[in-house]
Amino acid sequence: MRPPLPYLLLASHILGSVLLVTAAEPEFPLVEARECRPRSGLPNFLTKVARPGSEVRVGYLGGSITAQPGWRVKTLAHFQKTWPEARISEINAAIGGTGSDLGVCRLRQDVLDRKPDLLFVEFAVNDGGAAPEQIIRCMEGIVRQTWKALPECDICFVYTITEALVPPMLEGRFQRSASAMEKVADHYGIPTIHLGMEVARLAKAGKLEWKARLPVNDEEKKAAGDKFIFAPDSVHPHVSTGHELYLQAIVRSWEPISRASAGAGPHELKAALNPDNYERAKLVPISVTRRSPGIQPVDVKQDVFGKRWADRLPDLHSGSTPGETLSFRFKGTRCAIYDIVGPDCGQVIVTLDDKPARVVPRFDAYCTYHRLSTLMIGDGLPDGVHSVKIEIHPDQPDKAAILARNKNSIDKPERFNGTKFFPGALLLVGDVVE
Repeated sequence: MRPPLPYLLLASHILGSVLLVTAAEPEFPLVEARECRPRSGLPNFLTKVARPGSEVRVGYLGGSITAQPGWRVKTLAHFQKTWPEARISEINAAIGGTGSDLGVCRLRQDVLDRKPDLLFVEFAVNDGGAAPEQIIRCMEGIVRQTWKALPECDICFVYTITEALVPPMLEGRFQRSASAMEKVADHYGIPTIHLGMEVARLAKAGKLEWKARLPVNDEEKKAAGDKFIFAPDSVHPHVSTGHELYLQAIVRSWEPISRASAGAGPHELKAALNPDNYERAKLVPISVTRRSPGIQPVDVKQDVFGKRWADRLPDLHSGSTPGETLSFRFKGTRCAIYDIVGPDCGQVIVTLDDKPARVVPRFDAYCTYHRLSTLMIGDGLPDGVHSVKIEIHPDQPDKAAILARNKNSIDKPERFNGTKFFPGALLLVGDVVE
C-alpha cells in the first residue's frame, strides 16, 4: 500500500502501512456487492479432497488479517472436519502490512514451491490505497504464475473489510480494491468470496461496534447491549467474533462453489487481461548483487535475530557502516529491495540510472520493532537495462520526530541508535543482468 503521490490520508493504519486514496485518480467502477461469485468453482480441490488418504495443501497468501489465528485457522479446521479421511495441511504465507505487490514477487518462494492444491488470496484491505490498474497487474500476475507452475491448483480470492473501506458496501457496492480484483476473477473464472457482507449488514443496521475490546464481565456485556463487537482496532477482527463471521461466509459459499465445480483438470492460461501484468515478477536472493565488504550475510540458522527471518529472507544480509554499497543491473520495469526495518536502522542513498540520488529512510513511525518491508527503487520503468546503487548514509534520520507521527517514542536510546541496513532479496518485474 505505497501508491505514488499526491494522495489524501483516509485515517486508517494497517500495521505500518498508511491507507491512502488518491485525490486525482478517475472514478473506478465499483462492482455490485455479492457474497459469493462461484464462477468455475474449485473442481480440482474438491475432487482430490474427497479421495481418502489424499495429501491436500491449502495455501493462504495475504496480509495481517490472514496472519491472525482467525479465518485461516478456522477454515482449515472446517475442511479437516468436513473431509476427515484426507490429510489437509496449510501453507501460511501471510505477512502483515503487505499487499499484492509483494505477494506477486514472493509467491513462488512462499507458496508455489510447496505445491498447494488450493490457494486463497487475501489482499483487498492492504491494497485499499493502490491504483486499480496496479492491483490488476499484481493479481493477474499471481494467477498466471500459479497456473503456469501448477495448472491444477485452484484459486479463490477472498475480500475482507475495515471501517475505513466499508462506505461503498453500505450502498451495495464492493470497495475499490475488491472491484479491481473482480476484473481478474471474471477473466479467469476464479471464484470470489467477500467475507465482509454480514459485517456491512450489521454496520448499516447500527448493530456493529467497529472498535472495542470484548466484554469480560456482566457489566461490560450489559453496556455492549446487542452490539456486535467486530475488532479492537476497526481492522483486525476479534478471533471469536469478526473472524467467526468471516468463517461463516466461506461456509455459506461452499455449496454454490461446489455446484459450479465441474470438469477437474488443468486450468487454461488464456490471453492476458493486461499485457503488462506481473507474471514476470520474482524474488531474487540479494547475493546476486555486488556488495562492498561491510555488507555481510546473516546466519539465519544460528543467529538469534537471523532465525526470525529464515522462512521469508533466507539470504538476509546486514550492513551498518556509512559508505558501504550494494549495486546491480536488471532488465525490466519494476524493482524494489525486500528488507527489514527497525529501531536500529538508518537510511540509504538510492541511485537509479542517471537520475538524481535520493535518501530513503529504513525507519518509520512504526519502528519500535523489526519487521519486513520493501524499499522501492523504480516502477513503471522502460523495459530496458537499469543500473542501481545503494549506499548506507552516514546520518540517522530524526527517529524521535518520525516515531511521534504515530504517538510512539524512544524508550531506550541504545535500541534506536544505529544506521543498519538489512537487505534480503530483490523484488523484480524482469531479470538481473550481469
